Amino acid sequence: MYRALRPMLAVGDGDLWLLSTPFRKRGFFYSYWVHGGPDWQRVRVPATECARISKEFLEEERGHQRGDFEMEYMCEFMEDGYSVFSRDLVEKALDGNVKALVVEPLLSSWK
Repeated sequence: MYRALRPMLAVGDGDLWLLSTPFRKRGFFYSYWVHGGPDWQRVRVPATECARISKEFLEEERGHQRGDFEMEYMCEFMEDGYSVFSRDLVEKALDGNVKALVVEPLLSSWK
């Protein structure tokens, strides 16, 4: 959807608003939220800051959601639970100055 809408901004110099609840620490929305840079304005409003949602309702939902409460109501990107290392830990370990190891030429010299 994002790629389809971008060309529409070319003529009118309009704004594009992306609205979503966070899912997991992956995908387009997460990538632009975390790494989108200063061109993106981010607004986070957890349900606890919304006067229209009662504390009683949120406490009931916290008991029923089984791990999704933080995503759906607290606007938090969560780990998927299947990874050995957290995404945050892996991203902190990345270094853009390290060059990729090219293995193919090494293997061809062994022939």
